[in-house]
Amino acid sequence: MKEAIELLKKNDLLKIIDDELDIYLEIPHIAYIEVKKEDSKAILFTNVVDKKNNKKFDIPVLMNVFCNEKAVNLFIGDGDKIGREIESLLKMKPPTTFSEKLSTFGKLFALKNTIPKKNKGKGECQEVIKLGADAKLSDLPILTTWEQDGGPFITMGQVYTTSLNGELKNLGMYRLQVYSDNTLGMHWQIHKDSNHFFHEYKAAGKKMPVSIGIGGDPMYIWCGQAPLPIGVFELMLYGFVKNKNAQLVKSITNDIYVPRDNDFIIEGFVDPSKLRIEGPFGDHTGYYTLEEEYPFMEITAITSKAKPTFLATVVGKPPLEDKYMGHATERIFLPLLKTTAPDLIDYYMPENGVFHNLILAKIKTLYPGHASQMMHAFWGVGQMSFVKHAIFVDEKAPDLTNHDEVIKYILNRINVDDMLVSRGVVDALDHSSPKFAVGGKLGLDCTGDEIEELGITLLEDSELLSKTQNITAEVKDLKQYFKDTKNPITVISVEKTRNQKYLFEDLKPLFEHIKILIIVDAAKNDVTNPYMLVWRVANNIDSNRDLFIDGHTICLDATDKNSYDNFKRRWPDDVDCTKEVIESLRQRKILDVSDEFIKQFYL
Repeated sequence: MKEAIELLKKNDLLKIIDDELDIYLEIPHIAYIEVKKEDSKAILFTNVVDKKNNKKFDIPVLMNVFCNEKAVNLFIGDGDKIGREIESLLKMKPPTTFSEKLSTFGKLFALKNTIPKKNKGKGECQEVIKLGADAKLSDLPILTTWEQDGGPFITMGQVYTTSLNGELKNLGMYRLQVYSDNTLGMHWQIHKDSNHFFHEYKAAGKKMPVSIGIGGDPMYIWCGQAPLPIGVFELMLYGFVKNKNAQLVKSITNDIYVPRDNDFIIEGFVDPSKLRIEGPFGDHTGYYTLEEEYPFMEITAITSKAKPTFLATVVGKPPLEDKYMGHATERIFLPLLKTTAPDLIDYYMPENGVFHNLILAKIKTLYPGHASQMMHAFWGVGQMSFVKHAIFVDEKAPDLTNHDEVIKYILNRINVDDMLVSRGVVDALDHSSPKFAVGGKLGLDCTGDEIEELGITLLEDSELLSKTQNITAEVKDLKQYFKDTKNPITVISVEKTRNQKYLFEDLKPLFEHIKILIIVDAAKNDVTNPYMLVWRVANNIDSNRDLFIDGHTICLDATDKNSYDNFKRRWPDDVDCTKEVIESLRQRKILDVSDEFIKQFYL
C-alpha cells in the first residue's frame, strides 16, 4: 500500500488531508464528492478520529485508490491489451513452425505465474499479531458511510474462503458489518462462491474458516470483484495480469492463505448454524439495501504491518470508483464472454445504469432473431444473468461509449415488435422487483434498419406540458429528449396519487405527440438531468410490472413503488449525504463543493 501511495503521488493523483476528520460520515462524504469530479484524485486522510468514542487513530485512511482511468492503468494495466492477451490464449492453435513453437512456449511458460505461491514463515501482514480478546475491530478506523447505515462497515475487504475439501479457493468483495469488537457480518450473496462454500460447511456441521485482507496491492481489490467462472481462484488472475505469482502466507489461527503484503488480516470462523440481521446499508445502487439475515464471523486474530494504511471506498449514487474498475473489467473479460456469445463484438455497462441494471451490446447479426438468442445467452451466463435491461445493436452502430450517437441509433430502431420481456434472476441488491432476487428482464433488438416514421406530431415542451396538466394536475414538469429521432423520449415528473397505468390510460389522447413516455417522482428528480434520470429509471423499473404499451407508444413507470402498485416489500430510501456534515465541512474549508454540484449528482 505504501508503494501504491508513492505511485499516486508521483503521478499527481493523490490529495493529502491533514485536518482532523471523523470516521463517522465526514471522511466518506469527502471521498464521495471527490470521486465525482472530472479531475478526481485519491485521498489520504492522516488525522483520523472517532469522535463518538473519543478515539484518535495513528492509522491513515486511503480512499478512491482507483480514482480515474489513469490510476486503473497504473495498478491494473491497459484493459484492452490484457483482453487481447487472454484472447490470444483462447485462440491458440498447435504451432507448425519453429518460431510459432517458441511463441507458444513463451505464452504457456508465462502461465506458471498464475499459480499463487505459498510461502513458509510470516509475512509483512503479520508483523503485529493480536489474538483473542486483544483483537479488536475498534482499533481499526472502520467507516460509517451513511446516516441510515446499520453501523460501521468494511468496504474494501478481501474475503478469502475455501471449499470444505480445500480444493477450491475464492477471493470475493463483500460488505462486512461491525457488530462488536470480535464479530463481523458476512454479506456474501446467494449467487456467490463463498455462499456455496458456506452451505458445504453447514451440511457438514463444521465451522467455516475465513480470513479478510485489507490493503496491500490494489490489484487484489480488482481481482476480488472480477466475474471469473466458479472454481477459478481470483489470485490466478492477479498472476496473469501482473506476470508474477501472488505471494501468500498462512493465517495465524486458521488454514487460509492470504497475500503477505496486506496491511491488515482479520481471521476467524463462521458458525453456519448462526445468522443475524445485517444492514440496512447504503450500496452502489444509490439506495439502501434492506435488512436481511446473513452469517457472521467470530474473530480469532487481527494481524497487520507495523505501520499499516487502512483502505476503504465509498458506495452510493454514480459516478463512483467502481466506474473505473468496471471499465477495466469490461475490456479484460470481453474475450471470455465471447466464448459463450461468439457473435459478440463489444459490450458496455454504463455506470449510471448501475452495471447489472443496463447493458449495451454490439453483435454481428447473422439471421432473424439473432439478438433475441443473444439476450437469452447473456441472461444464462454467470454474473451476466443479473442484467435487467439489455439493448443490442449491430456492427454498423457507433461506438457504444459515444453516448449521443448510439442513443440516436437505438431510438431510430426501437420497435415494440422487437422487444423481449422475460423474468429471471436479478441481483440480490435489486429493490424494484416484487420478489427478492427474481424480477423482470427487458431486451431491445435494435439491430435492424431504421423504423418507418409513425406520424407523431412534435410539440414544444411547454405546450405538451400544458396539455398533460389540462388532463391531470399530477404532472408537475416535462422535458423531451432526442426529438430528431423516430422515438423521441418524453419525461414527466408527477406527484403520485395512484398506480401509473391509470395515468398512462388518461394520457392516451396525447399519444399522437408521444412515442416513449417515462414517469418519475417530482419530489426526487430533475427532468433536465439525463445522467441521473438513467440512474433512476434503470434502478426503479421491473419490466413485468412497469412497462405499458399502447399501439406504438411505450411507457416506463420509474416512480417509487408502494401500495398503489401492490408492492409488498419496503421501498428503500435514496442514499443521501447528511446536510449538516456537508455544511460543517464547507465552513471548515475542508470541502469545496457548489450547490450546483450537489444538485447535479443528487447528493
